[in-house]
Amino acid sequence: MKKIISFVIRYVPRPLLQKVSPLVMSVFAMINRGSDVICPVCQKGYKKFLPYGRIARPNALCPNCLSLERHRLMWLFLQRKTNFFEAKLKVLHVAPEHCFIDRFEKLANLDYTTADIESPLAKVKMDVHQIPFEDNTFDVIFCNHVLEHVTDDILACREFNRVLKPSGWGILQSPVYPQSETLQDDSITDPVERERVFGQRDHVRKYGKDYAARLRKSGLQIEENQFVKKLDPSEIKQFSLPENEVIFLCRKG
Repeated sequence: MKKIISFVIRYVPRPLLQKVSPLVMSVFAMINRGSDVICPVCQKGYKKFLPYGRIARPNALCPNCLSLERHRLMWLFLQRKTNFFEAKLKVLHVAPEHCFIDRFEKLANLDYTTADIESPLAKVKMDVHQIPFEDNTFDVIFCNHVLEHVTDDILACREFNRVLKPSGWGILQSPVYPQSETLQDDSITDPVERERVFGQRDHVRKYGKDYAARLRKSGLQIEENQFVKKLDPSEIKQFSLPENEVIFLCRKG
């Protein structure tokens, strides 16, 4: 199973994967029902979550809503630490995740816009280097696991800063590695070499511990929130959460 999932993630085009995976996962959801783990996003219980990743992580993927560890953590953060589910908010969701789209669209308090340069799940075709919205438009921006793919991450964050309202905030997640500084080499264009150096064929940089400091160059304020560290260990286990995931909470600078 781990080898199959790793192969599919690595070689099947993402837009096709986004369309097909919900149908395939529904089979696994039926045969894996239980109560050992619970997804806080969809409230479904299983014996365990499915493995996921290029180097497959065990107990990672919810077969019902397709949430991963980071999505489940983000859902809990939004529930417990923000007014996201109650306040009237205009939201921009870049590269929207399958587990969130329908649920966010059903929230009557949200004016919710999904956008991406290629995803079939998004309603607006958009390049984050040139966001087609006016200044001070959005209360909330989500952009998760995107900045490691784009040509100019600082320019993209300047655009986020521009379209955020003065009181606006957002969550900007990316893979962050233990190295002290972000690794970027624009001369590396071969997909195989990119995977070797940056961890994935379509990554153009490998973020280090300077991730927050780097994004602050755009003018955004970035808080490194340790929400997961404040949770009870039993919840971390029950929801299968990433124990060391920092939530990068941004505000308009």
